[in-house]
Amino acid sequence: MEQFKGQPRLPKFASPKRYDIRLKPDLAACKFAGSVAIDLDIVGETKFIVLNAADLSIHDGTVSFTSKASSKVFEPCKVDLVEEDEILVLEFPESLPTGSGVLAIRFDGTLNDMMKGFYRSTYEHNGEKKNMAVTQFEPADARRCFPCWDEPACKATFKITLDVPSDLVALSNMPIVGEKVEGHVKTVFYQESPIMSTYLVAVVVGLFDYVEDHTSDGVKVRVYCQVGKQNQGKFALHVAVKTLELYREYFAVPYSLPKLDMIAIPDFAAGAMENYGLVTYRETALLYDEKHSAASNKQWVATVVAHELAHQWFGNLVTMEWWTHLWLNEGFATWVSYLATDGLFPEWKIWTQFLEESTEGLRLDGLAESHPIEVEINHAGEIDEIFDAISYRKGASVIRMLQSYLGAECFQKSLASYIKRHACSNAKTEDLWAALEEGSGEPVNKLMNSWTKQKGFPVVSIKIKDDKLEFEQSQFVSSSSHGDGQWIVPVTFCCGSYIARRSFLLETKSTSIDLKETGAWIKVNVDQAGFYRVKYDEDLQAKLRYAIENEMLAATDRFGILDDSFALCVARQQSLTSLLTLMAAYREELDYTVLSNLISISYKVARIAADATPELMDYVKQFFIGLLQYSAEKLGWEPKEGESHLEAMLRGAILSALAEFGDEPTLKEASRRFHAFLEDRSTPLLPPDIRGAAYVAVMQTVNASNRSGFESLRRVYRETDLSLEKTRILGSLASCPDPNIILEVLNFILSPEVRSQDAVSGLAVCREGRETAWTWLKENWEHIWKTYGSGSLVTWFVSAVVSPFASFEKAKEVEDFFATRSKPSITRTLKQSIERVNINAQWVQSIRNEEYLAETVKELAYRKY
Repeated sequence: MEQFKGQPRLPKFASPKRYDIRLKPDLAACKFAGSVAIDLDIVGETKFIVLNAADLSIHDGTVSFTSKASSKVFEPCKVDLVEEDEILVLEFPESLPTGSGVLAIRFDGTLNDMMKGFYRSTYEHNGEKKNMAVTQFEPADARRCFPCWDEPACKATFKITLDVPSDLVALSNMPIVGEKVEGHVKTVFYQESPIMSTYLVAVVVGLFDYVEDHTSDGVKVRVYCQVGKQNQGKFALHVAVKTLELYREYFAVPYSLPKLDMIAIPDFAAGAMENYGLVTYRETALLYDEKHSAASNKQWVATVVAHELAHQWFGNLVTMEWWTHLWLNEGFATWVSYLATDGLFPEWKIWTQFLEESTEGLRLDGLAESHPIEVEINHAGEIDEIFDAISYRKGASVIRMLQSYLGAECFQKSLASYIKRHACSNAKTEDLWAALEEGSGEPVNKLMNSWTKQKGFPVVSIKIKDDKLEFEQSQFVSSSSHGDGQWIVPVTFCCGSYIARRSFLLETKSTSIDLKETGAWIKVNVDQAGFYRVKYDEDLQAKLRYAIENEMLAATDRFGILDDSFALCVARQQSLTSLLTLMAAYREELDYTVLSNLISISYKVARIAADATPELMDYVKQFFIGLLQYSAEKLGWEPKEGESHLEAMLRGAILSALAEFGDEPTLKEASRRFHAFLEDRSTPLLPPDIRGAAYVAVMQTVNASNRSGFESLRRVYRETDLSLEKTRILGSLASCPDPNIILEVLNFILSPEVRSQDAVSGLAVCREGRETAWTWLKENWEHIWKTYGSGSLVTWFVSAVVSPFASFEKAKEVEDFFATRSKPSITRTLKQSIERVNINAQWVQSIRNEEYLAETVKELAYRKY
């Protein structure tokens, strides 16, 4: 038996073809009973069958293997559940005959509170608290519900039967084909599924309402939610029907199941999960309430639905061979969700907003502790941590870069042939490159290997010398460590206008190109389509500043120049003085995505300046308030008749920023409107788009002797049954600058009043609260680990509390604390968070040495815009 322990993958001598699963959940006792009959092919000489199982108790004497050829029944002489490896090892007294047979097992399990495997979620119905049973199997938790070959490549068909209370709704991947009611229990039989991986199997049992529609080719689509909330499912239903039709055209393959159900679950760890034919969501990712949802909530619902439905092809129909290729699922679904959302809502300019995805990918990938897109996975415990900005955001960004390089039409045709070729099967990254290479004639494999097999990305430095434009690439690293990576970089650039766009592949360390006009502005990485940073010499940077002030550049390029400049500043390759001077060029900016990034950079600069040059803080805040005045006055507090979705989103972002920077008129007006809202929850003075900003403003003036705003917000929290309103409030509570209140907020998020999935919304404390948050994390670590340690949410606690620090001493203190407490599932996040603290500390030192910073900041603060 020892040979099977400590292995990353299951042995290959048995292969599952079909599962017949019967489950009987007991919602009152939070237990379940089950049985499974698995059709197997025994493909090699063996006395053993090894499969996955965890947190299950196997019934004595119920395990058997029946050979189909001889009908002989084999019973194991030893049944060993190895908890640390999550495997069930069955040893038989003699070798099993090769060929097909059926493995039968009966088992019991617990409906756990960990939001994974087969778990319990709670809801209220007519004032009474009830339980529902829900599954969440990705990445490796089907084994907590039934013994199985819990690896993506072990595809099989699934026949599911459920025994449930007769008054409840019971859903699974496939349509119901029969029901038998006996007293208070009904047995529900489902159609057998097509071939699929275990992590996509799903079951939900509870009390639900639904809304329904059909696609033009007859697929029945439903959105299920808590009783009484079905109207909030209508927007997602509309998006789902249109998106299925759009993907059918784009992938040239119809959706492969007879129905699609989408369901809102009150307790849900991720944003959503693409289970084949039964997609599960957090309520905030599926429900849209006309009265209480902001424009940003609406957009979130649309992009998450589009992302999950993309998986029905990319992930479910064609599945990654192993978790190393997770990015194929997630990077692709992220990229294509933007394509779908843009098709449905072109006025949202969603491809400009895509740059926020790229930025997050670049931000993580600039760390020495990043990882390649294709990452080795040696233990199931390591999988959770790679559901990160590399797999999703860098993955999506390199796909966008490749599509931009190959051209949209060729890219689409090649994808369609990849899906046809690998349908109902598994694929590796190389299979996608092969299809794109075939369709385009370009050396895609060679080009893309440098982006997926090594971590990091290049910074391309640009300067003009002797009428030549010189390009040089080196690995971008935010810390002081050195990287020696080299890439094949698809470079694009424009000189003085967008009419003459030039492009080439930078395959060596450096190259130069003849320039016809040397006096004009030059923008490299046009539209930010490439996943790399650009560093300009001072002269070129001054020309770009002029081009921004005079509105000569597209929003995507204005975004890129600012974002690259900020990243270079953090990496100490550019001064804060020059970054602030560049930021001043954006004073008349009105594009949502550009301004949103300008605000986010302002927050980060204000934080680091408070550590590096506290004596300049008032000037820094004054500069940022001045920078946002133009757009704030243009938008005002009141929604305008017929204004765009983006204007509605921008108003909230600007008012929040002005409140956090202490702008008196904003704080005053927010307080007036908030009090009107307390008197009348449906007042037009506080529409959903500015509600979060008003909450943040209220918390700026709260302290131990003036608690009324805090108490009022907690009251609103307790009264609402809308998940999005609760998370909006939690996010604003943490912005309070009083450490005593911060401690109360942090204790509140761990209380039973806050669902454990929502606690992470309250972790983004302001700078004044970070020491309090760190002490709190240390004191509550045992409890936090016990509650969240089994899933990915625990990593949020580590990164949110640790990353904001900016001293070498604190990095050492964090390292010492976790030296005896680290576990495989937080190792990567912990290393990344400590690296961020060290980067901040280096940045603080470099800012303190800047010669002209004080006079620049004062000049910018007093400048009249």
